[in-house]
Amino acid sequence: MHTQRNTITPRTTRAMPLTDTIGAMHATANPAAPAADKVGDKIGDSVRAVERALDILMAFTSREPELSAAALLQRVDLSRPTLYRLLRTLEHSGFVISHGDPQRFRLGPSVAHLVQVWSAGLDLQGLAQPMLRQLWQETGETVALYARDGLYRVCVAELPSAQPLSFRRGLGYRERLFVGASGRVILAHLQGVEKELAAYLRETRTDAARYAKNLEHIRRRGYEVSKGELVPGAVAVAAPYFGPGGQVAGAMTVFGPSTRMTALHIGRCAGELVRHTKSLSQSLGQLQR
Repeated sequence: MHTQRNTITPRTTRAMPLTDTIGAMHATANPAAPAADKVGDKIGDSVRAVERALDILMAFTSREPELSAAALLQRVDLSRPTLYRLLRTLEHSGFVISHGDPQRFRLGPSVAHLVQVWSAGLDLQGLAQPMLRQLWQETGETVALYARDGLYRVCVAELPSAQPLSFRRGLGYRERLFVGASGRVILAHLQGVEKELAAYLRETRTDAARYAKNLEHIRRRGYEVSKGELVPGAVAVAAPYFGPGGQVAGAMTVFGPSTRMTALHIGRCAGELVRHTKSLSQSLGQLQR
């Protein structure tokens, strides 16, 4: 007897395109992808909100410590509703306070707290030391850092020149602001000392108009030079550095003998001084606008 075999023919199926396969695998493996995207969007929105709030705080300056909403809108790229929403948040946290009608805004006590914390960690000599060291190497002369103390300046750091003929003042050296390059370069940027300056000019019989013109010249060029004024044969070049709010804080100075301090060398020293004092000012909190 002939036995007929039943054969099973495999059913053919249409192969899924590779792109569809990958897409299906991705959807299966990442069911939370849409949720993750939403979280990312929320984080991005939060970062932008922080950036905008910081822009508002940075709009205030020592010259304009109080601003209206209209003035703030001119300084930050925000819509009026967004500005007021962020101002309410900043005021709630103590970073901004408001008063008056029309309403005006100023920085609040939370900013003062941060300033206190930041200033407590400042180390003037530590911040200036790398700059002084580089200036010392660049000029080959004695370099010094002065801090303002009322109507005086005090030497708080000094690196003596390695050359046989050199000058130095020494740590703790104290002198009035009215004399010497490092004093006048501070005085030129100081306000509220007109009475004391007038008394000094009378006492020394100095031409007041000429002295005032020299201070204006110092402000314009950014440094001062003195020759044999306090020490015979010595030349000093000084530039000011500034702290928070743009208040003058002191001076950085290069000393050398007149035999080496030619006009060309003085110009080079002045250029390096201005560069380093600008860096020091930024480290101390002066904003560059």
